[in-house]
Amino acid sequence: MKMRSVTPMRIAKIGYIVMSVLFCLAGVLFIAIPEISTKIIGICIGISMILFGIVRLIGYFSKDLYRLAFQFDLEFGILMMILGVIVLFNPENLMAFICVAIGISILLDGLFKIRIALDSKQFGIKSWWLILALAIVTGVIGVFLIFDSATGSELMTVILGLTLLSEGVLNLSTVISTVLIVKNQAPDVIETDIIDIDFDGKER
Repeated sequence: MKMRSVTPMRIAKIGYIVMSVLFCLAGVLFIAIPEISTKIIGICIGISMILFGIVRLIGYFSKDLYRLAFQFDLEFGILMMILGVIVLFNPENLMAFICVAIGISILLDGLFKIRIALDSKQFGIKSWWLILALAIVTGVIGVFLIFDSATGSELMTVILGLTLLSEGVLNLSTVISTVLIVKNQAPDVIETDIIDIDFDGKER
């Protein structure tokens, strides 16, 4: 029986880790320098969302062993790519839109990560509680970002930074805890040779 290639899983896991670290770094940058140009923020967010959307789609189709971290990433991957394109083409005039869009997507991601945490508990993953706690914190910060989108730009940038930082830490902990790559993972459908035999006992 031919084993499934683990290359897509490795790409998805590494991509998730890299993008999560970049989200954390962007979050720290926005918190430390809240007066940063909205155009730079828009371009960074747009590119990051497109890339992370691609990574999420790769993760969804990689079919990792537990099927936990990537199970909702088909919808989220497409959503992030669409939002990323919108933001990238008009980064200067969409600050409020950026905050609302990211706030809603991160709130939804936090809610789905709560489901992933509970599923992880059933799988016996010891760090399920960490995913649960981070998901709740991230969801709450996402709500703050949605409702504070009309405040001053510098305060909004700080809240955006906190949101990206918490989202990065959440995704990092989720992918490290729940994505298990097994070299000899069998395919979902086991291929078999079907032999058609006539009533007279001859193979066809």
